[in-house]
Parts: sequence; C-alpha cells; structure tokens
Amino acid sequence: MTRHKVEICGVDTAKLPVLKNDEMRKLFKQMQDGDIEAREILVNGNLRLVLSVIQRFNNRGEYVDDLFQVGCIGLMKSIDNFDLSQNVKFSTYAVPMIIGEIRRYLRDNNPIRVSRSLRDIAYKALQAREKLMNKTSKEPTPVEIAEEMGVPHADVVFALDAIQDPVSLFEPIYNDGGDPIFVMDQLSDDNNKDTIWIDEIALKEGMRRLNEREKMILNKRFFQGMTQMEVANEIGISQAQVSRLEKGAIKEMNKQMYE
Repeated sequence: MTRHKVEICGVDTAKLPVLKNDEMRKLFKQMQDGDIEAREILVNGNLRLVLSVIQRFNNRGEYVDDLFQVGCIGLMKSIDNFDLSQNVKFSTYAVPMIIGEIRRYLRDNNPIRVSRSLRDIAYKALQAREKLMNKTSKEPTPVEIAEEMGVPHADVVFALDAIQDPVSLFEPIYNDGGDPIFVMDQLSDDNNKDTIWIDEIALKEGMRRLNEREKMILNKRFFQGMTQMEVANEIGISQAQVSRLEKGAIKEMNKQMYE
C-alpha cells in the first residue's frame, strides 16, 4: 500500500517508525540508565500516538502543527514518567497524558475566559461521557452524565456550554452558489418589540412599493420575528430563495428611502 507524504512540523508522517514492545522495554531501561539517545528513539518511535490523538481535535479550528507540538510535550512527559514495573502498555499510559496536555492548551487559549471551577466540571463531564459511551455504546444524555457525576443536571449543561468555541453571527452555514446564508439569518428575536417601533415605521414606509411576496417575506422576518427557514417552509420555497428575495427587497427599500 502506498503512503502519501504528509508533513507536520517538518516531520514526514509516512516515515515514522513503529517500535515493538520488546524494543520499547529495552529502550526504557537504557534511558533510565542515562542513555539520552534511547529517549530520542522512544520519542520518535511513538509519534504516531500523537498523530492518532490530534485527529480527535481536528474540528477545533486549531493549527495541526500547534496541536502536534503540544501533543509531543505530553508524549515526552509520559516517556519520562513511565514505570516499567507496572503491567501497563505504554500507549495505555501515554494517550491520556497526551490528551490532557492538548486539552490544557485548548483551555488556556480559549478566547472566552471560563472560571477554573466551571472548567473542572466540564472536563469531568467529558470524562464521564466517555466512560458512559464505552459502557453503553451510545451517546449519553446530559441527565445521565449528571447522574454519573453526582451533580445537578443544570451544572453539567452550563459547564459544557461554557467551554464551547464561540461562533460568529456572520459565519456562513450554506451557499448554493449565490448569496450565502449566515448564522444570524437563522435567529429570531421575540424580545424588546416595544423598543423597535420607530424602526418598524421606517420599514413600513419603505415597503410601500415592494411586490406582495417581498412584503410578506419582510413582514414575517422583521415584524413576526420568523427565521428564514420558517418563512421558507410556510410559503413553499427554499431558504436560499428567501434569502435572495429578502436582500433584494431591503436593497430596493434603501434605494427608495434614501434617494
């Protein structure tokens, strides 16, 4: 089988060595006797563990090179602290340490600061989730995670929400080749309707020359607080069509109102 060359931090991952268990034990003994070269061989021979771990975090928007370097720190810590006298495979010991190092890095570099107590609950909840998944082979509910941890359900939900990455309102979620649909297009707001009556008057004034379909879409979007998807389902067209009609109508209103 041909392996494709993929470089991370200048390392050709297709050429990474793989050490056998008896080789590992021999190298660990040599390292613990002061052989620096044996330690380097152990690190290079276990870089595939780091690669397998960082794949779990490939949807976090972080640079792979950064995650790889952080994972290597976790690998080196596990090599330096591994106890040969324990009847445990090195990979079983190393993988949780690599994961922990990466999670600490992601936590410390999160743009939203979260209290340590909240982070502790969140990461314990993630551990409980993984334990329950291994036990039941299905995704546990927040209630089941809370019961496993012995904490209130609300605390688990709040903590897990707190460590989620923020999403921009202008993040595109769909594009059919025309105008993109953003996160903000999916949001509706039923609050503060009493405070926007001036804006409503201006909109109604600008809507006078729109056709009936455009008026209906804007009315449902801005006066009834419906999302584009809700409007699309109600009038029987696609969300992309609603988005185009909405943007075109607003452009025409602006033209009439400010000329």
